[in-house]
Amino acid sequence: MKKILLFAVCVLLNYASFSQIIYEEFNSTKLGETRRLKIQLPRNYETNVEKKYPIVLVLDADYLFEPVAGNVDYFSYWEDMPESIVIGIMQGDSRYDDCSYNDETFMPGEKGAQFFEFIGLELIPYVDKKYRTAKFIIGVGHDFTANFLNYYLFKDPPLLNGYINLSPDMAPMMEERLVARIPQIPEKIFYYLATGTDDIKGLMESTQDLNSQLSGLKSKSFNYYYDNFDGATHYSLGGRGIPNALEKIFSVYRPISKKEFSEVLLKMDTPISQYLLDKYKVIEDLFGITNNIRVNDFIATATAAEKKNQWESLREIATLAKRQYPDTVLGDYYLGRYYEETGEPKKAMKTFQGAYNKKEVDFITIDKLLDRADKIKDDFGY
Repeated sequence: MKKILLFAVCVLLNYASFSQIIYEEFNSTKLGETRRLKIQLPRNYETNVEKKYPIVLVLDADYLFEPVAGNVDYFSYWEDMPESIVIGIMQGDSRYDDCSYNDETFMPGEKGAQFFEFIGLELIPYVDKKYRTAKFIIGVGHDFTANFLNYYLFKDPPLLNGYINLSPDMAPMMEERLVARIPQIPEKIFYYLATGTDDIKGLMESTQDLNSQLSGLKSKSFNYYYDNFDGATHYSLGGRGIPNALEKIFSVYRPISKKEFSEVLLKMDTPISQYLLDKYKVIEDLFGITNNIRVNDFIATATAAEKKNQWESLREIATLAKRQYPDTVLGDYYLGRYYEETGEPKKAMKTFQGAYNKKEVDFITIDKLLDRADKIKDDFGY
């Protein structure tokens, strides 16, 4: 227990040291009042002037902002999700009015309608104008505010791309409306739903019922995830649900894992180089961001291409690595390996030798390249 507490303290200290938290007063015309915002910018936001970032919108920011912002910072640090801008709306006692709905239509009414428009017509455009944002937004809410997020699914197109629903307190007819609406949405939607075995009984039962209906939906664009945490209460489930949600929603973004390497790459009959290109095209299309391919993913796909004797794939991967990391030995090493295996030892030797003044990468050292070049020279007498 002491080790766990020490780890938690270290994470919080690390988070406090590096995150950039901004407090803003937003004067809303739609609400006719000022709302306080909490904003966390990614690390090095000011120096990465060309980079764009998804938005994570947090309702109930009075208590949800820190766990969401901390997890976003942690996951993005390890490249398990893209760096993101976290926007929290402080609500306090106004959360009930903010999330109110009409007693006849069960859609946002009066103050709820104003709050709905405040987010969609004022806050998000403001954030887009002031910060460098990518076109991908996730919303996070808890009970009343989780229900409220679902109203944005009925916009065309939906305002949010991802929905993290923690023990939602659903409005009447919401379940039926979601089941009817979701299959009609052509855009990619990521939807996470969570409850706990010690959640408020009525909310747990309604969440379980919603899960049974959503899990049966047939839609290629609807990505659905559900958790029922053993022993989690209405309030503690957020600490387990938030990291699970982020991990699942951004699973495609993560570096290629050992499991993906062994269960996917090594079993492929199609070009592994195309798998690499497709992975980053999906990331660009989904999250609206363009990143260089990670060194880890170059090494994973190149190693798999070697094991599968996919030499043309290896050449494609090497060429791309030389283009993206020209100052390193990465592309030269794998291009040299391609020449070795395709019967051009002299080209291989010169390629290895030509990288002697470049930066080393992982296990690919200058000594390793020069040793391979010397072996070719000895074997062929060049």
